Amino acid sequence: MEQCETSPQSPSPSVSPAAPAALAERVVCGAQLRERGMTSARVAERCRAGGPWQALLPGVYLLRPGPPTGEELLRAVLLYAGRPVRPARAVLPAQRPEGGPYGEAVITGLAALALRGFAAAPTLRSLDAIDVLVPRSRRLRSTGRARLVRTHALPVAEEVTGVPVAPAARAVADAVAGLTDPGAVRLLLTEAVRGGHCEPAAVVRELSDARLLGRPHVVDAVDALLAEGRALAEDRLYALVRSADLPEPLWNVDLRLPGGPHLGGVDAYWPEQAVAVELDTRAPRHDEDALWSEHAKKRDTLERLGITVVHLTPRKLREAPDQQSVVVRTAMMAAADREPAAYVVVLPR
Repeated sequence: MEQCETSPQSPSPSVSPAAPAALAERVVCGAQLRERGMTSARVAERCRAGGPWQALLPGVYLLRPGPPTGEELLRAVLLYAGRPVRPARAVLPAQRPEGGPYGEAVITGLAALALRGFAAAPTLRSLDAIDVLVPRSRRLRSTGRARLVRTHALPVAEEVTGVPVAPAARAVADAVAGLTDPGAVRLLLTEAVRGGHCEPAAVVRELSDARLLGRPHVVDAVDALLAEGRALAEDRLYALVRSADLPEPLWNVDLRLPGGPHLGGVDAYWPEQAVAVELDTRAPRHDEDALWSEHAKKRDTLERLGITVVHLTPRKLREAPDQQSVVVRTAMMAAADREPAAYVVVLPR
């Protein structure tokens, strides 16, 4: 079995389960105990029934009696799953492998969502198992409260309360993989978007990569998610127009040539300046290339008619609304320098 990485600053060999009280000193692995002069026999004696210590996972110990807290369980799972970062030869600091004290182990699923404060996620202590992402090549099995989720490529971890966790969209997808209750799935997806943790398209992409879009209850939740995401993006666009003192546009309209073909729908249109805003709320689909081609064709057609099309994404509206208002205002100011646009019929959508 692989052992966890030894802390470079090991305390003295005398170890008391009551002190120090820091989490890193309460939950330790076998390698750390050996560094402190503890033999396997002494560790086993202290972990006997009624003893002062307990084994939380193979090779990982809690140096106190009583039920572990959620934070202690998290550290135990990370110590168990993390790969030791020990170079075989001396290397320069810049050449050392990446990875914090837990190596290649990243918390995901419901545990990661609980750390992010999701109301729809159960508490850490109540979870039957804590999901942890590890490389597919790891020779380690799920056991106890540690459930290994193997992946070809680890996502870039984000630190939450000092713990490496998967990005919100990935954590949501990993959580959904283990849920069969449609209501629970919908609550998680809705909170992910409404709480500003991630954009709908990112969640759908992760669900697609995990091959979860074939489950009917997941598809229904995704439909609700996309509707929720579009509604939020529209609200942000309304707020942007008003806060930036832009002229009031025609909202959610269809454009077509007089007596001619339908040109497409836009989310906002300023007829005097011939400027249109289109929210890019598309979700990843199997026919993504064809869909993008259709959008590009519509934009080219409108541009040839003298209509400037500004594409805004929900993420940019959320993270940089002032910058996006400048983009829209610039397009409107440039109208005076362009040839007059073709006349188009504007209809409510």
